[in-house]
Amino acid sequence: MNDSARLLLVIGYVWPEPDSSAAGRHMMSLIRLFQESGWDIHYASPAARGEHEVDLEAVGVSTHEIVLNCSSFDRFVGELSPEVVLFDRFMMEEQFGWRVAESCPQALRVLDMEDLHSLRQARQTAIKKGLEDVAIHTDLAKREVASIFRCDVSLVISDFEFQYLQEVYQVPRQLLVHCPFLLEPPSHSVPSFEERAHFISIGNFRHEPNWDAVLQLKQVIWPLIRQALPQAELHVYGAYPPPKATQLHQPKNGFLVKGWAEDACAVMLNARVCLAPLRFGAGLKGKLTEAMLCGTPSVTTQVGAEGIQGTLPWPGMVVEDAEAFAQAAITLYQDQAQWNERQQRGTTLLQTRFDKAVIGQRVMQEVETISAGLEEHRAQNFIGSMLQLNSMKATKYMSQWIEAKNK
Repeated sequence: MNDSARLLLVIGYVWPEPDSSAAGRHMMSLIRLFQESGWDIHYASPAARGEHEVDLEAVGVSTHEIVLNCSSFDRFVGELSPEVVLFDRFMMEEQFGWRVAESCPQALRVLDMEDLHSLRQARQTAIKKGLEDVAIHTDLAKREVASIFRCDVSLVISDFEFQYLQEVYQVPRQLLVHCPFLLEPPSHSVPSFEERAHFISIGNFRHEPNWDAVLQLKQVIWPLIRQALPQAELHVYGAYPPPKATQLHQPKNGFLVKGWAEDACAVMLNARVCLAPLRFGAGLKGKLTEAMLCGTPSVTTQVGAEGIQGTLPWPGMVVEDAEAFAQAAITLYQDQAQWNERQQRGTTLLQTRFDKAVIGQRVMQEVETISAGLEEHRAQNFIGSMLQLNSMKATKYMSQWIEAKNK
């Protein structure tokens, strides 16, 4: 630890698992970004330790196990006295935001949204119930947007959600920073069309949009592909596969549930086409940027491509209908010229929209600017100060009641 370094405290919803989820990879990117700027990083979480969690101490991050609804956190954060506190998802701000505000009033409070949870849930509800419209005034949306207002600034991973928050919920621009994936050019060589075989689907099974996509593949899309390509296989990877997922494993039909991938990049490099028939979701889809890094064209939906492509052509195909999805996958799998052209699109897209150096410099500059003028910044956010006073009092008293009850 550098005694003169500025201190960042991350309050994590979970312990980061960069090999299990895009959220874990993005969190590690943010940690590295602050480290490269000379910050001393501390990571605290009330979550149980994960099976695939990264060794934070090995990369120079101090770790702390904290407890929900306990005043021990107040002493901990007061003694640590961080300059910036980063809440990993709004649920952590709800639990610990008022404690940080009371114990470290001068600390910059940053919310790392990961994705707009309320939008993902509303889209899921619309799909499940067959509704045309996505509800925007849900209780979850009210909680999430209140958290955004209470924080000094929120990191928004998707430019779609960056605009959505401003247009739908009237969140002021000065409370938001667009911070997509911070990606670097791949160091590995990329196999050619002829060196690859089979299809791949990958994603943490605990994430509901991923599980729904696997069911779409199994029940509707894969039978159509397999009929046209009887020798092809679909390799389904993802952390924490439940029994209901492993029961879908059918080698005779070429549907192979592989589960945890020790090296996601290695299995992606060997595949010819990545399939991601996402019917709902939010944020950015790490599997699809990972496919681009590995030179693997993908077939996905508008939800899958949202926030990633901007105005650039997709490195594969974007379709909605299941039959059209299957046909797109078949075409891409067989047409080498089209495959090569779509692969190159991925390289262009990554360089244009996910350059770590460009994004990192901009994000750190915005954080520094807000931090330097924090008093004036907060004075312009009356709604945030109002919510800090009122809604957090309810959370505070409930937390104190739970703590007293548990004694």
